[in-house]
Formats: sequence, structure tokens, C-alpha cells
Amino acid sequence: MEALYGEYKIIARIYNDYETKFGIPRQSGIVNESESVIIFEPSYRSVEAVRGLEEYSHIWLLWLFSENKNLGYKATVRPPRLGGNKRVGVYATRSPYRPNPIGLSSVKINKVDCISHNSPLIYVAGADMLNGTPILDIKPYLPYCDSHVDAIGGFADKVKDYALTIEDGIFLLEQVSEDKREAIKKILENDPRPAYHDSPDRIYSFEYGGYHVEFSVEGTSLCVRALYEVD
Repeated sequence: MEALYGEYKIIARIYNDYETKFGIPRQSGIVNESESVIIFEPSYRSVEAVRGLEEYSHIWLLWLFSENKNLGYKATVRPPRLGGNKRVGVYATRSPYRPNPIGLSSVKINKVDCISHNSPLIYVAGADMLNGTPILDIKPYLPYCDSHVDAIGGFADKVKDYALTIEDGIFLLEQVSEDKREAIKKILENDPRPAYHDSPDRIYSFEYGGYHVEFSVEGTSLCVRALYEVD
């Protein structure tokens, strides 16, 4: 019999410009140019609960894969960065195919707002979560014990420096509002495609911050095919 313990309580939700799963960074802290705001649910909307949080630079977020809740558990998965054709154990990855659909992200605090409507509001940078994702808990990041400078990153270390170069169509980014432009550029450079998609003729698209972006990739060169505002 499976062991169960209590029920999850959603304490907050995060809101940002990631309107589709495609385009979300693979890990937190990759696109720090993108800002999100954490808004607490009414039952947990207490300024007292965040007292002292402004003294920290980063926090841990525990959250639910709310759009992937029916994926179920898989003992082995194919990480996209390994080309989608090599299996590793699910616990050696951050795949959503887990017994409990829980995500973990480290994000930078930009501001803790205890004055505005619906406060407290926590503005953070570097989230890797879909707009509206439910949050289960918030904990401070502690450098003296959370940071391990001699840590080994397994297979992830071998692909962490992979990046694309925007060779064509970069002029289209000039029509994007300044507060969204760098985030979109960083998303493209970090290649949101699954690694097993390598056809130079295929057009990919995602939406971010009210903009629709289309692009293609050949080798490590990216071409922005179209970019326009959406309603």
C-alpha cells in the first residue's frame, strides 16, 4: 500500500510572461532578465509571514507541475539535452515524470512589496515556471549550506554551456518593448527546442509577454522568422 501524508496546500501562485510551456527555460536562473511576481492566496496573504525575507537575495520555490499532473511516474526518462535517445533514472533528472509532481526552483528576489494591493508581493527573477503555477512553499536560500562550489553536475555539466547564436532576423527584436527584449533574446539563445529536433526546415514558435515568436535553427545558428504582438 502506498504511503500518503496529508494534502498539499497551495499558498501562492506565480505570474509572469510565460504563456506556453514551450519557451520556458529548462532550469531556474537561466533567464534572469524575466521577472515574475508571487501573489499569495487569500488564506496565506500575511505581511507578517514574509517579515525578514527582504534580507535575503534568493529563495527556493517548491511548486506543482500543474499542467503535467497526469503524466505519471516513469523510472527512467530521456532528457532533452541528451538528444532524447538516452535513458537515465528519473531521480538523476528534473523531469516532471515523478511520483509527486513537485518542482524546485531557486530564484533571485528583486523586491518584497508589503504596501501594494494584495500584498505581500514578491518580485523575483529567473523563474522557470508557467504563468499561474501554484506554489507549495517558499524557503530562503542559504549560501553557507545551499551553495557547494565543488559539486559535480553529472551529465548536465556536459551540456550546460550549449547556446545558439542569433544570426538572422535579430532586427525583429528591435520592435519588442525594452523590458521584454532581453528575455526573449535569452530564451532563443538557450534553445527551447527538444534536442532531438534538428531539422533546419522546421519552424518553431512560442509566446512570451504578449509577443509571438517564430524561429528556425541550423546547427548552432538561429534565425528569427517572425515576431509580432498578440492580443
